[in-house]
Amino acid sequence: MKHQTGTESQPLRVAIIGAGPAAFYAAESLFKRSELICQIDMFNRLPTPFGLVREGVAPDHESIKSVTRIYDRIATNPNFRYFGNVTFGTDITHADLKEFYDQVIYAVGAQSDRKMGIPGEDLDGSFPATIFVGWYNGHPDYAERQFDLTQERVVVVGNGNVAMDVARILVTSHERLAKTDMADYALEALRYSKVREVIMLGRRGPAQATFTNPELKEFGELEGVDVIVNPADLELDETSQASLESDKTARKNLETLRGYAARTEHNSSRRIVMRFLVSPIEVLGEDGKVKAVKIEKNKLVAQDDGTLRPRGTGQFETIETGMLMRSVGYRGVALMGVPFDESTGTIANIAGRVIQPSSGEVKPGEYVVGWAKRGPTGIIGTNKPDSAATVAAMLEDLPQLNPVSAEKRDPARIEQLLKERKPDYVSYSAWNKLNALEIARGTAQGRPRIKLTRVAEMLEALAQA
Repeated sequence: MKHQTGTESQPLRVAIIGAGPAAFYAAESLFKRSELICQIDMFNRLPTPFGLVREGVAPDHESIKSVTRIYDRIATNPNFRYFGNVTFGTDITHADLKEFYDQVIYAVGAQSDRKMGIPGEDLDGSFPATIFVGWYNGHPDYAERQFDLTQERVVVVGNGNVAMDVARILVTSHERLAKTDMADYALEALRYSKVREVIMLGRRGPAQATFTNPELKEFGELEGVDVIVNPADLELDETSQASLESDKTARKNLETLRGYAARTEHNSSRRIVMRFLVSPIEVLGEDGKVKAVKIEKNKLVAQDDGTLRPRGTGQFETIETGMLMRSVGYRGVALMGVPFDESTGTIANIAGRVIQPSSGEVKPGEYVVGWAKRGPTGIIGTNKPDSAATVAAMLEDLPQLNPVSAEKRDPARIEQLLKERKPDYVSYSAWNKLNALEIARGTAQGRPRIKLTRVAEMLEALAQA
């Protein structure tokens, strides 16, 4: 009978695609249901789990990464299995998941970046901040990238925490970075960096900036770095001023920014310049390389819904630079066989249930969590209630579930399939060996860890373990 799924005799079989925070919180929420017996298989493209906690959190923010202890605990459940180094759409398909699992959760995040849509954006020296972040964090996709750090000035477009991370890393002393788990090749490249000034461009005003206050205060604590803010940029229009009453973060940010603006001595060798109400309108180049960026001064205009949007004023300025990084948001990438909403850059869904965007028809047994569900918003902890809400929908749907056949329910079946298609998949116990190796390498140098940054390198280390 259908309703017996989730019992000792017929455990609920769940596949999770992705291994970031949203994926682990979904697994945790399922395991916490005392009335439910379920078996969870987690599939991840990289051998290493944890998504942006490993590949996105800045190296000098080590304390944030301690959240992985929770994920390690979740992975000790005997009904949990991890299959790393397995690519969805190649090594395991949508059809396979539907054949072997009662329910599927997509936890693939937002792997791509948004573009600015301006001329010159694709010149050599202009790229997404996500690539730079992946590079210094040792993401295998970006380990071979190189950046021309002979530039003295870098322009960063964006006013969120990723933009703040990029700016901070570019001006942080090598001595401080050398105590982190930054990828060795990035550490070596930054040792010889000539970058002395980072200019941050925000389209809207200081009251609308999306960075958090701890990130902003950190700028002022950087040794040998001046933070430059023009007091005129902190003058607020009436609507922005009124919005501060209900926005504690914006109030604290403005207070911190005013503190920076009041500083009169700027004698340090490196600096971060924070600009507001300016938009890049063209990246200027020479011989195919970035030479400058043209910006336009903005003013904020109230919309019918009460929000404030930037509008160009016709006042222009050109900033010379040899490198530009855009940090204007992430967006998801479509998965083979999974409905995708191009307008939002997310997997099409209603409250976590995957739907066909054209008809709104629900795809039975398919669900989504995290950034792939709601877009790139919130912090790591935001994913916990988000995943729990999707799990609640999954359990609501159990009575209507059409379970897979008894023959296909055998957990050994998917393992056999992967042994044929992807024999070098990585289990959680294998990941634990890699983890111990990285930590041991780091301990020898007084660092949290020294990362293995290439998949072949990881597999070779496991072969020798």
